[in-house]
Amino acid sequence: MAVDLNTLPSSPVDGKNNGNKDQENYVRPRSPLPGALAKLRFPVIASPLFIISNPELVIAQCISGVVGSMPALNARPSSQLSDWLAQITETLEAYNTANPLRPAAPFAVNQIVHKSNDRLESDMQECVRYKVPIIITSLGARAEINQAAHSYGAVVMHDVINTKFAQKAIEKGADGLIAVAAGAGGHAGVKSPFAFVQELREWFNGPIALSGAIAHGGAVLAAQAMGADFAYIGSAFIATHEARASQAYKDCIVNSNSDDIVYTNAFTGVNGNYLAPSIISAGLDPEHLPQKDPSDMNFSSTSTKVWKDIWGAGQGIGAVHSVVSARELVQRLKQEYVQARARLL
Repeated sequence: MAVDLNTLPSSPVDGKNNGNKDQENYVRPRSPLPGALAKLRFPVIASPLFIISNPELVIAQCISGVVGSMPALNARPSSQLSDWLAQITETLEAYNTANPLRPAAPFAVNQIVHKSNDRLESDMQECVRYKVPIIITSLGARAEINQAAHSYGAVVMHDVINTKFAQKAIEKGADGLIAVAAGAGGHAGVKSPFAFVQELREWFNGPIALSGAIAHGGAVLAAQAMGADFAYIGSAFIATHEARASQAYKDCIVNSNSDDIVYTNAFTGVNGNYLAPSIISAGLDPEHLPQKDPSDMNFSSTSTKVWKDIWGAGQGIGAVHSVVSARELVQRLKQEYVQARARLL
């Protein structure tokens, strides 16, 4: 079934801010979406998948109509990042020239703003050079990174697991927030998405993407209903042909559900969600994992082994039933989104 999202009703209507958040009909007015986010036709940002996201996946995501993204650290050695950004930029520009009425969605690069990331400054210089439209920052907020992105008009989205970190990110110049709620793949928080988005919207009227167990078009609509502007989807894209994941990893996504997700800090020092079968294959007992010190986290240029052996995934993988192309996955999400809106209307 073909889906034309341009014919759908617009997003929820903004209310009036009278300064009283307790009033029954209070709705905080939204700011216009900034920069590259303003023209996105389908409200989905594909999350950057450590080790897995590559130019082929990013390009396929963007051409399918969702923001494609990848961690800068996936380009190894670091000199490869320039080649990847050139490939993505040139391919999307050529596509947009050939398809002026339905251009590709913008792309994003994820920067790990952690003290162990010894490539951050050089990788950011490449992002500035290629004018990457959206920068996603994680594990720390630095004003100078935001300033570098803003120097050429990029939008900065910072992922957070609580309100404290969210406020710090905005104070340091981030444009928007990625609310990483319970059930998200990889590093994740524990807050209910209902509580988290509601609390953020009490003080923040900029762009919010919601992350956590979203792998169905109905969940994309639910994210908007809760007050988010975008759904942030990662694990479902692991089970795509373009993803740089092993076939065993993709099959494990298809054959698993939320019962197979383990929440632990045993592997990086920061709590996250992982596939139990991969933990068992590594010779560990998912029920008896050690606790790790957060100071052990390491995103240096030589640290990738844990992500190859232990597979991250979110609780939404029960909606993934086969390995498909990124285009087919996005089309399914769009169809489910339209169907969910039709049920409500």
